Amino acid sequence: MRKGIVLAGGSGSRLQPITLPVCKQLLPIYDKPLVYYGLSVLMLAGIRQIMVISTPADTPRFRALLGDGISLGMQLSYAAQAEPKGIAQAFLIAEAFLAGDPAALILGDNIFFGGGLSEHLRNAVGRKAGASIFAYRVSDPERYGVVQIAAGGHALNLEEKPRSPKSDFAVTGLYFYDNQVVEVARSIRPSERGELEITDVNKHYLERGLLNVEVLGRGFAWLDAGTERSMLDAANFVATVEQRQGLRIGCIEEVAFRMGWIDGDQLLRLAAAYPTSGYGNYLRQIANREKV
Repeated sequence: MRKGIVLAGGSGSRLQPITLPVCKQLLPIYDKPLVYYGLSVLMLAGIRQIMVISTPADTPRFRALLGDGISLGMQLSYAAQAEPKGIAQAFLIAEAFLAGDPAALILGDNIFFGGGLSEHLRNAVGRKAGASIFAYRVSDPERYGVVQIAAGGHALNLEEKPRSPKSDFAVTGLYFYDNQVVEVARSIRPSERGELEITDVNKHYLERGLLNVEVLGRGFAWLDAGTERSMLDAANFVATVEQRQGLRIGCIEEVAFRMGWIDGDQLLRLAAAYPTSGYGNYLRQIANREKV
C-alpha cells in the first residue's frame, strides 16, 4: 500500500512578515488553506494514509486543522522537522510511518490542476519499481530543477538550476517512489548548503534507468506558491476557475466523497462545520445533488 507525505515545513523567509505567526502552507489561497491543494492531490492518487511534516511550532496547528482524517475516510498523522535539512529528509522522518511501503511526496506549497491529472497519478501509482516525477514546461527553466525526457517517458538527465538548460521542463514538487526510497535517502550526502537534496534521490533512480517522467502538458496548471506574487497569482487563478465553473479546486471533503471514502450523509456532517460559508454551501449542494 502506497503512503503519502505532505512536506509543509520551512521558515517561509521569502514571505515574511506574513509567515512570522504561521507557516505559509496554512495561509489561504483564495477560499481554503494552501495545504488543502497538495493533500487533495495525494487523495486523488488513492492514498489514504498520509503524514504531514511541518515545523515543531506548526505541527499542532495542522493537527488542529485536519484532525486524524477519520471523518474523510482516511488516516492522517503528523511529524515535526526540527530544522529544514532538505526535502529528502522527509523520508527519514517518516521511516516508521512508511514501514517499508512505497511513498509519494508532495510539497505543501504546490498546486496542480488539470482534467487529466488523475490519469497521470494512476500511472505513477501503478509503477511498482523505480520513481516517477512530474514535469511541466516553463519559460524560465534556469530557475528550476530541469529534466530531459526520452521518447518513452524516461528521464535522460537532471540539472539543478542550470545556466544553459538542456530542456524547458521543470521538475515539480510531486514525487512517487518505490519501497527503497528510505534507504536511498539515507545513502545520499548533504549538499553544500547542508541539505539532503531530492535531486540526489532522483539521480539515484536516474542512474539505474528507473526514473520515469509524467509530463503535464497543455491544459494543466502547476503553481508554486512560495512568494507574495505567486501566492496572489495562485489565488487569482483559483478564484477565476471556481467562479467560472462553479466547482472548487482542492476541496478535500469533495475528493473524499468522489473517491467513495465517505457517503453523502457524512459529507453533510462535514458541511455542518461551516454553516454560513460558501465552502459549506458547496459541500451541501454536492451531497443534496447526489441524493436526487
